Amino acid sequence: MTGALAPTKPLTAADRCDRCGAQAYVRAILAGGGELLFCAHHGRKYGESLRAAGAEIHDETDRLLETPATAAAEEER
Repeated sequence: MTGALAPTKPLTAADRCDRCGAQAYVRAILAGGGELLFCAHHGRKYGESLRAAGAEIHDETDRLLETPATAAAEEER
């Protein structure tokens, strides 16, 4: 083993924040090998301290700004 981390799969709506249960947008891979999932709020709250402790942070909060490619029929009016 080279010590390199395997690529992580994107978070889905089924992934929930370990702190509050909301949809997770941040994955923290701990130096010891475990992982924590956080919503955007808790990801911001704990991200720096986790990074300082050696965790690798995968932040997908930019997905919150995405808009659908097509509008629903009732939204087009």
